[in-house]
Amino acid sequence: MNKRFRACSLDQPYLLPPSLVDWLPANHLARLLAEIAGELDLSKIYAEYERKDGRGLSAYHPLMLTRVLLYAYCNGVTSSRRIEKATYEDVAMRYLAADQHPDHDTIATFRQEHLHALGALFAQALDVCRRAGLVKLGNVALDGTKLQANASRQKSASYARMSEQEQRLKEIVERLLAEAERTDNEEDQRYGKGRTGDELPPELADAELRLKRIREAKRQLEQEAAEALEQAQRNHAEPGRRGRPRQGEEPRTSPAERSRARNRLRRAERNAEAPARQHNFTDPDSRVMRDNGMGCFVQGYNAQIAVDSHAQVIVANDVTQDVVDRGQLIPMCARMQETLGSLPPVISADAGYWDTLSIEDPALRDCELLIAPDAMHRWAAPKAVNVSEAVRRMREKLRSGAPRTLYAMRRTTVEPVFGQIKQARGLRRFTFRGLEKVKAEWNLICLTHNLLKMYRHVWLPAAG
Repeated sequence: MNKRFRACSLDQPYLLPPSLVDWLPANHLARLLAEIAGELDLSKIYAEYERKDGRGLSAYHPLMLTRVLLYAYCNGVTSSRRIEKATYEDVAMRYLAADQHPDHDTIATFRQEHLHALGALFAQALDVCRRAGLVKLGNVALDGTKLQANASRQKSASYARMSEQEQRLKEIVERLLAEAERTDNEEDQRYGKGRTGDELPPELADAELRLKRIREAKRQLEQEAAEALEQAQRNHAEPGRRGRPRQGEEPRTSPAERSRARNRLRRAERNAEAPARQHNFTDPDSRVMRDNGMGCFVQGYNAQIAVDSHAQVIVANDVTQDVVDRGQLIPMCARMQETLGSLPPVISADAGYWDTLSIEDPALRDCELLIAPDAMHRWAAPKAVNVSEAVRRMREKLRSGAPRTLYAMRRTTVEPVFGQIKQARGLRRFTFRGLEKVKAEWNLICLTHNLLKMYRHVWLPAAG
């Protein structure tokens, strides 16, 4: 054979120690993450280590573990065991881990203990994106999506169902207690009184535990329904006077608003009598929600984002237990105030965010709000019904001109971000349970989305 081949022996030793810098191309994502992670302020994480006495083996460096987690979430990997495996098999992960291999317990413990500190890095990464010119704040679009909780719908039960189970378990407990008492009497007659040490039968202890959990869940639902009723009564206490306001008076409540307030009060009264919401025993903070994308109900949370139209960078995010987006406009604007320091000049959102009280809030007076008052673009040819002045003004604004053009950008601004997170990266379910931990993890997911945007729009073309 005349053709010469390069040697490929698996036993060939390195003549010089290998350098981690030579393992990856110059424009690889891992290199960007390594540079950005070095600029992030990890003082809150370091402070936790200072509180320990320093005994035991040397700990893995928090900077290395942070780099590893950021790269894992960028690629949609949340399993600590898969991350540990990648430190051996993935060259980029091995580069970020400095050729170290923390086990999955170490990775999981680090993420669990410092989840809120890792989520808080979102604001720092957003500042990096702003300095790189990826955030223009000309038009910011809001939207929400349903992300599944780390819980099953099969572990949810309604108030009526729990009442039935409570009655059934109560009867079982009473029967088992009666049997235990009868057995005790027989044994006292047989062996004499004063003999102790017998424990409750396992089935009795299990039934009592389930009964206790059901009663606690019912109490939580009743308290939540009572608070909702109290809020509805406060909102309905001053329905407003009819007719046009006099000069110098505040605008009076429209008939449609008074009707909605009455309906909300009636629903709250019915719900206080028999709470309608289901309680999940695995993750009590999660809710049963309709996922329009999947066309079914899921046990999950409502994840909110605000996206800048220039490069689809997420400028604010939140997670709520509310099934619908109505009422999320003000909280999301508050989140933008926290992360940006000011509100953008234009804010757009779909019809799910329409709420007259929020639209007319004085805090949003300096922003141009573009929120469709009707679903499915019915604002282009709305029905001839009695509506409030705010609805008429918004319909007229969105009918033509620059506002309609800006509103049309909403769909191509915010909805692709959810596609990138849920479909491209496969992040459809939260790893943690509980609202506060879920919010921190959503912060981490949005943080890595922004880092990917920076890689594609700034780092990759420049390095190429």
